[in-house]
Amino acid sequence: MHIDQLPGIGHAGSTQFFLMAGPCAIEGEEIALRIAEKIKIITDKLNIPYIFKGSFRKANRSKLDSFTGIGDEKALKILEKVGREFDVPTVTDIHESADAQMAAAYVDVLQIPAFLCRQTDLLIAAAQTGKAVNIKKGQFLSGQSMKFAVDKVLGSSNSLVMLTDRGNTFGYQDLIVDFRNIPEMKQFGVPVIMDCTHSLQQPNQSSGVTGGKPALIETIAKAAIATGADGLFIETHPDPTNAKSDGANMLHLDLLETLLVKLTRIREAIL
Repeated sequence: MHIDQLPGIGHAGSTQFFLMAGPCAIEGEEIALRIAEKIKIITDKLNIPYIFKGSFRKANRSKLDSFTGIGDEKALKILEKVGREFDVPTVTDIHESADAQMAAAYVDVLQIPAFLCRQTDLLIAAAQTGKAVNIKKGQFLSGQSMKFAVDKVLGSSNSLVMLTDRGNTFGYQDLIVDFRNIPEMKQFGVPVIMDCTHSLQQPNQSSGVTGGKPALIETIAKAAIATGADGLFIETHPDPTNAKSDGANMLHLDLLETLLVKLTRIREAIL
């Protein structure tokens, strides 16, 4: 697929990378609209095609009492409102086959979480909605092995597929990014995205709360653009410390514009 095939995508024909960005989880309408508005202003200024990201439900949590969401329908309606008010495509995670049709009624892109990228029934269900499918590369897989996940979507009569790298497991409580994965996955003829925030997670901490290294987001993003990534995935929040999910590895919203300006320059330099 080409990113311009997404309904509502702005800056068609731009030579810049595209951006998937927003909060980790939908926490409420006001904050979702606030984040989307600011990112839309920045990306319009920089000619960056933009897709708003927010999880309607967080199924993969460390602890039983971790935040999982505000309610499926409520969160999905907020995603729909963001897309309508700012005229941008929206993306959300799905975790079970039954989620596919439900979420597809509200968003433009269905995202397959990294831990679930080998789940055949889930991939087929997402593909059969006709929506674009963004598959996150499992932390336990190489870039080359993602060909089979792509083939499952293509084999279900859906050519709208993207791949996102988010690092590989390294030791027990850390991840490492192997930038060889970007050119390897680009060989499949689909857009390749770098998840600049989840790749800096420090999972399985003894506290039961995932850690992170947000100070390195700029480093990962720069390297991703330099190695040919088509898009970037960045979770951002105006108050990461008090975010309800993954605050430890999110970028503060106030830092996004400065970062994107630097990244657009790198993109221009390598074209």
